[in-house]
Amino acid sequence: MSDVVTSILTAVWVFIPAMLPNSAAAIFGGGKPIDLGKTWKGRRILGDGKTWRGLFGGGLAGVFIGLAQMAVSLPFDPENLWGFASFSAGIFLLFLLSFGSLFGDVVGSLIKRRMGLERGTKAPLLDQYDFVIGAFLLITPLYWTWFRNIYLDGNGIFGLVFLLLLIPALHRSINILGYKMGVKKEPW
Repeated sequence: MSDVVTSILTAVWVFIPAMLPNSAAAIFGGGKPIDLGKTWKGRRILGDGKTWRGLFGGGLAGVFIGLAQMAVSLPFDPENLWGFASFSAGIFLLFLLSFGSLFGDVVGSLIKRRMGLERGTKAPLLDQYDFVIGAFLLITPLYWTWFRNIYLDGNGIFGLVFLLLLIPALHRSINILGYKMGVKKEPW
């Protein structure tokens, strides 16, 4: 039983650098939109909500939280850093997780615009999982062994399932918090 709990905690712990960037992007955002105001087939490509400042501010925030996590784990687990592998591998993983999650969010916005949905409109499942898919899409071809070790092998599948079930609840809670703080216009 403790192996299952350890797998779940590890799965969530190493995914925090992918969970933070979207919220941080909302805080750091503003400025020039990534799509430079361009349209495609009469609709904005991404919209004003996806900015260069948000992309880099959010991505770097994810990397920095991951560095802090690695620093905390160093005295207790210097060889594996509580799931981040080695320090050099961990840094690359942090960039892939952080910027991969933002890549997924940008692709989610692109899909929403193509569907005719305006900024802030609910898109169930897409809103909750676009960043997860983006992070995993960048990680799996470059660090397949790490992904398999954390999320698939042994009890790792329990960690993956728990993470996928946790994401909608976290997404909703963080969006409500962002709305109450005035960072988001909608609570979803």
